[in-house]
Amino acid sequence: MEIAAQSVLIPGGTSGIGLACARAFVAAGATVCLVGRNPERGSAAAAQLGPRASFIAADCSDPAQVERMVAEAAAQMGRIDTLICSLGANRLPELLFRQSLEDVRASLNQDLAPFLYVGRAVLPVMMAQNSGSVINIASDAGKLATPGESVIGANMAAIIQFTRGLAIEAKRNGIRANTITPSLVEGTPLTDRLTAEGTFSAKIFAKARPLARLGPTTPEDLAALAIFLASPAAARITGQAISVNGGISAI
Repeated sequence: MEIAAQSVLIPGGTSGIGLACARAFVAAGATVCLVGRNPERGSAAAAQLGPRASFIAADCSDPAQVERMVAEAAAQMGRIDTLICSLGANRLPELLFRQSLEDVRASLNQDLAPFLYVGRAVLPVMMAQNSGSVINIASDAGKLATPGESVIGANMAAIIQFTRGLAIEAKRNGIRANTITPSLVEGTPLTDRLTAEGTFSAKIFAKARPLARLGPTTPEDLAALAIFLASPAAARITGQAISVNGGISAI
């Protein structure tokens, strides 16, 4: 389906990469529904995008709220053609021995579980349509081991593998699933924290930034790839994890 005819659900669409994707899809003529935990920020983002955008408040780490949100979005838009999950907390890298078990548990619940919950809830809607595209925003940490990202990397690798499994299971229903894996993305809440706090994690990314010799990655770069993956031009692409990192690595 052409982008202009699509209804797009974007959990995590009220800021950063998710909001950039929402802007790109609206500019291409799509209808979008943003999802986030903050009603004020979400309503403001939808208003900024115009009449083809709406907002639903939900905490995607809560399965019951996810089920309610997906049902509301499907009823509101009539269908869900593309799902873009740009979820997860703005968690800073940290060496494993410095993290508490509660930190590890929180990361699993906030950074990994929401992708599984939302993907599972949207799948029956797309199966009934016999079409759909799932695009999960993960990280290169799921492909390349980096100090301070043992837990983050495990979560990102799980998202990549979950998306691959979904792609194989759902292809008989005309559903595609792919992952976008950025590294350091300028102009996002996480990068802003890295720059401001100047901790261990800031030193790691300060070393990585100069490697992006093609230019620093922006949310708009990722949005452009999301538009392509959701379009008819990518009709034969599924189960892939595509890096967008400006040359920081080749993985």
